[in-house]
Amino acid sequence: MTSFRTAVIGAGFISTTHIEALKAVVPETEIVAIVDRNLALAQRRAAQWGIPNAYGNIEELIAAKVADVAHVLAPPDLHAPIAKRLIEAGLHVLLEKPMATSVADCEALTALAADNGVVLGINQNFVFHPTYRAARRILLDERRLGPIRSLHVTFNVPLRQLGARQFGHWMLQEPVNILLEQAVHPLSQIADLLGAPTVVGGQAGKPLQIAPGRMVYDRWSADLMCGETPTQLYLAFGQSFHAWRFTAICDDGLLICDLSAGRVMVQGRAQWPEFLDNLVTGAGVAGQIAGQSIGGAVGYLAGLLKIRPRSDGFFVSMRDSIAAFYKAIPTGHAPLDGAFGASLVGVCETLAAKVPGLPVPAEPVKKTRKPAAKPVSTPELVVFGGTGFIGSHLISRLVAVGRPVRVVSRAAGAQSPPFDSAMVEIMRGNVAKREDVERALAGAKQVVNLAHGGGGMSWDEIKRTMVDTAVLVADCAAAAGVARLVHVGSIAGLYLGDPEQVVTGATPPDVEAEKRNLYARGKVEADKALLAVAAEKLLDLVILRPGLVVGEGTAALHGGLGFFNNEQHVIGWNGGTNPLPFVLAEDVGDAIIKALDTAEIPGKTYNLVGDVRPTAREFVGMLINATGRPIAYHPQSVDWLYAAELFKWGIKRATGQTPDLPSRRDLLSRGLRAQFDCSDAKRDLDWHPVADRGTFIARAIEIHKIPFKRVA
Repeated sequence: MTSFRTAVIGAGFISTTHIEALKAVVPETEIVAIVDRNLALAQRRAAQWGIPNAYGNIEELIAAKVADVAHVLAPPDLHAPIAKRLIEAGLHVLLEKPMATSVADCEALTALAADNGVVLGINQNFVFHPTYRAARRILLDERRLGPIRSLHVTFNVPLRQLGARQFGHWMLQEPVNILLEQAVHPLSQIADLLGAPTVVGGQAGKPLQIAPGRMVYDRWSADLMCGETPTQLYLAFGQSFHAWRFTAICDDGLLICDLSAGRVMVQGRAQWPEFLDNLVTGAGVAGQIAGQSIGGAVGYLAGLLKIRPRSDGFFVSMRDSIAAFYKAIPTGHAPLDGAFGASLVGVCETLAAKVPGLPVPAEPVKKTRKPAAKPVSTPELVVFGGTGFIGSHLISRLVAVGRPVRVVSRAAGAQSPPFDSAMVEIMRGNVAKREDVERALAGAKQVVNLAHGGGGMSWDEIKRTMVDTAVLVADCAAAAGVARLVHVGSIAGLYLGDPEQVVTGATPPDVEAEKRNLYARGKVEADKALLAVAAEKLLDLVILRPGLVVGEGTAALHGGLGFFNNEQHVIGWNGGTNPLPFVLAEDVGDAIIKALDTAEIPGKTYNLVGDVRPTAREFVGMLINATGRPIAYHPQSVDWLYAAELFKWGIKRATGQTPDLPSRRDLLSRGLRAQFDCSDAKRDLDWHPVADRGTFIARAIEIHKIPFKRVA
């Protein structure tokens, strides 16, 4: 049995799936290293999985000579340079999709791998999705329906980055990028089923204007030919309803492969007269749907209870794709190789060339990043986490009044308004790294901390990302002699389940933090730690705790309303009849500026809740009126929610997990039944949140009617 020494390049979310899949199906593999430019993240991931080595770059990995296989999980624009160095060093390489950002780079990597005698594979994992494999088996292996005469593919999917207004994401920078990131999924199945596709026609729909001068082509249609088989492909990104399916029309029936629902439906012909044939075949289709739906539910529960291994479609596709790559290494040829990957990138390039003014490059073009405009004067104000939802409103107001600001962000890149202003200096930095924080604070007199350092699934992770980073900023601010630090927390750090309680800025953080969810506990401990640091180091600190922040740039359905199995149904935290502590993002931005400039308020904490406070039922009703969507609010009792949480806790315990016992106190607090009195913030900060109901509806609700305008 061949053994492998594998390195994982990139310690982000997807690395966990790769590692889990390797351990499940390639036991002869030793995962020897994980590499990430964020060395601390690489070290944490290595410790989590018992990986012996963590490096900050691939040169250290190559020099150590500990690996002979590498999984490249870096951003797409880094695939080609990273893979090139690894191949030159003699490592077999499995590249995450897309293979690269140009056909020229794909071809160069393929040739280089051949010259160096290593295997280059592409992880187009949806070719191994169990629902697709079932359809492929019927169509190609069993040939149950005869030759495929046409294929019709719909890929109508949500796009989290667009909904979250993460406009700096690589995917939203160029028209071709979103195709390379998303369209390669259905294209990979088309190519696997019918052969390499060729574009014979296609176009992009009218683009969305996500910011002045920034457009996203979210809808595409393409006419493809795969050999002699015509294929129609429709792509729509950022949609609310997930619909990924294809219909194969054959000589003797049709097949519908529904990837979204995990079902394959076959409709053929029986030997009966037409009226009876329709009855028999219709009943057969209904039986297929029912059987597969029941089987999917049973399989999910069996996996949850650990009666059988994990079997969700995404994980199975990753597991089987990775297993196929390793099985092929001794043969010298990957099942999904460079030619396969290049064929998908070629379709994306050709389609993107149909956008006006975007020609297909004859050879790779090296893109140079336009240097960010330097502020008109050196900023004395530093904002951590300023590219987020609240941050964008804050920066807009600072720019409007001509106030220079340095914005520190982990994802600093191509920026849209207001971040492209000459008043704004963008600095790449990580709030968890002391050297980055110290560098950002050079010359600063005022600091706003909107960052929370990330999330986590355990208290140790939450403490590191939310509490420790807040303390780090405070420590560095005190050392730098900053005149004032405004830390933006959340009312989640308070106990809000008592309808008789009147909450003010003087209300302390929840005294039973250990009974709260991880996010709320993080907010509690961050506030307590910051107040202690400020007292010890005589730091001028002001803590602001916004309520349920709404407005342009946030999701239509706020977590304060309830939880969502999907965005059409809101499962309430209670009956939904108590006023909720909403606040507009622009009002939070105003409060932050006033907190920076108001004298004699060190050590104060203020809650930021607006004067318009609809109930959960009212808010959902207003959303229905504005958007026309059939959103349903489902009121719940806390006792029922608690019973459900206890049931889930019992299931987890039965499967060998050790979750914390559910907290009824936390569920009560999530219902937000406490009363808020923000007169202290209004008095001390001279803060005046929107009080007109119509204005609130326009800025919190009506904006979701048409989130982005289409360019004619």
